[in-house]
Amino acid sequence: MAHTSSSTPPPPQSSAVPPSHPFNTEQEDNTSPIERPSQTTLTSKVIPQRKPLLRLELRDLSSEGSRAFLRLIHASKALEQAVDTVLKNLYTGLNVSCIPPTRSVTLVLRDMDGVAYTTGRDIDDDHKEIHINTKYISHISESRQKEEIMGVLVHEMVHCWQHSGFGTAPVGLTEGVADWVRLKAGYAPPHWKRHADCDWDAGYERTGYFLEWLEKEHGEDIVRRINDGLRECKYDADTLWHACCGKSVKHLWGKYQKSLEKSE
Repeated sequence: MAHTSSSTPPPPQSSAVPPSHPFNTEQEDNTSPIERPSQTTLTSKVIPQRKPLLRLELRDLSSEGSRAFLRLIHASKALEQAVDTVLKNLYTGLNVSCIPPTRSVTLVLRDMDGVAYTTGRDIDDDHKEIHINTKYISHISESRQKEEIMGVLVHEMVHCWQHSGFGTAPVGLTEGVADWVRLKAGYAPPHWKRHADCDWDAGYERTGYFLEWLEKEHGEDIVRRINDGLRECKYDADTLWHACCGKSVKHLWGKYQKSLEKSE
């Protein structure tokens, strides 16, 4: 998929989203994950029970993309910032046991096809790898390289921490959540636009902007509730969307489409 924020996984393994299970020693929160109250501010830092180990792997120091990355990005700070951004947007106000037990994230810069992808490591799925194409970095205009690198990194970092109904959620939804976090972080590229000529789960910024609209209609914690609703059970469209929004996703998408028509 030729898309600046897309995860383009190499066959046969696509972007991995971690399964959910508690990993803290605090008292378990037994309230419904969708109904659990949420803070109204994202100013405080969300701390997982286990601080993830962050790694950087450069497979070709001579590539223009690698040189641009090293010139523009402080790797440790960028990775920490991406983790903080994801956790704030997806887990503010929730019990720490709701956060996946991701133990490490390795950023791999290499020449490959596509833009980027995220996967679990062979050791186990609690260890993640984010692969970014150095050739793609080298083709970005210098005026936007830093912002684009950070935007792609934030998008992929979401896949290290989000829930997916044990892999049953529509890919368009998980990719849309990733671009929604990127949008919230201020890294939306200038070519992004709101689209209504597609299905709600077309993914990426199309679904990301739909989720942004849902915030205005159903509260700023709506995406956190959707993500948390995918933590302990498989995806069921009727159950998830009615529990979070009181309406079917088809009805919500129709209202979103009408709102875009009015704004034209």
